[in-house]
Amino acid sequence: MAEHHAHNNIDKLDAGMGQYTFLLNERGGIIDDLIVYRIGEQKFLLVVNAARTEEDFAWLQKHLEEGLSGDRPSGGLETAAPCNLHNRSKDFGGVAIQGPRIADLFHTLFGPDVDLPARNSIANFPFDGTTVSVARTGYTGEDGVEVFFRAIEAVKLWNAVLEKGKRFGIKPCGLGARDTLRLEMCYPLNGSDLSPERNPIEAGLGFFVDLTKQNFIGRDALVKTKEIGTPEKLVSFRMKEKGPPPRPHYAVFENGERIGEVTSGTLSPSLNWGVGMAYVSASHAKIGAPIDIEIRGQKFPATIEKKPLYKKS
Repeated sequence: MAEHHAHNNIDKLDAGMGQYTFLLNERGGIIDDLIVYRIGEQKFLLVVNAARTEEDFAWLQKHLEEGLSGDRPSGGLETAAPCNLHNRSKDFGGVAIQGPRIADLFHTLFGPDVDLPARNSIANFPFDGTTVSVARTGYTGEDGVEVFFRAIEAVKLWNAVLEKGKRFGIKPCGLGARDTLRLEMCYPLNGSDLSPERNPIEAGLGFFVDLTKQNFIGRDALVKTKEIGTPEKLVSFRMKEKGPPPRPHYAVFENGERIGEVTSGTLSPSLNWGVGMAYVSASHAKIGAPIDIEIRGQKFPATIEKKPLYKKS
């Protein structure tokens, strides 16, 4: 975890609220996607992708120092007052608890009269002699919370969640399971669908970047991209036949012409069907368009679909 500013417009955040945003490079490419919470009037919590922690902190530290020294390049981090940046990742842990009975488990853990945090907000709660932070955000398509706690409390919190969650059918799962859930909802994954070579506009996430905000890294590139358009766009697709699941780096074709490449793909456990996302030529990124996914040298039919792929009844 790190405390600092991020690339969406955090001036719009009230204390206790959070927003999805990005760290961008000078070309507008996505270094990381993250959630920033305003946990005080001038205090912010950044929850980044775990695999990107050290790189994100180094990037922030470098540009913060440039801003304070007056060597800030165009679009760099500008600070009107001293700003302290701390990487506290090793001091804290986090667990995501998501599903249709999250409210039941929350009240079992924290008390029947304790209010569940509002969507996209964060609040502190006493728990078994300590204090934990609970944020109501998620990346699976289901309602849920993320609980942040001191690392020394990790085992206690984890065991309590599993023990008290038994009555609600709550079970532990890994990132592989979450990956299928986020993909059904067409939530992009950093390192697969998002990368330093891809910008938020071509990933269909331009609405998470406030271009009215001046002087942030990557702004000029995004403004130009919005004006002239993108050569490729991230689309979601669904296989039309039962068969091997699509996987990253599989080629995408339309009428025999290669038009792109799969970035994420799996067999959807909810739909029992192959689904995925791919970057394809913008001129071919039309909902309903028939495409083919090349799997082990053989082409399998698919259709570009409207997001999300999984819709609750």
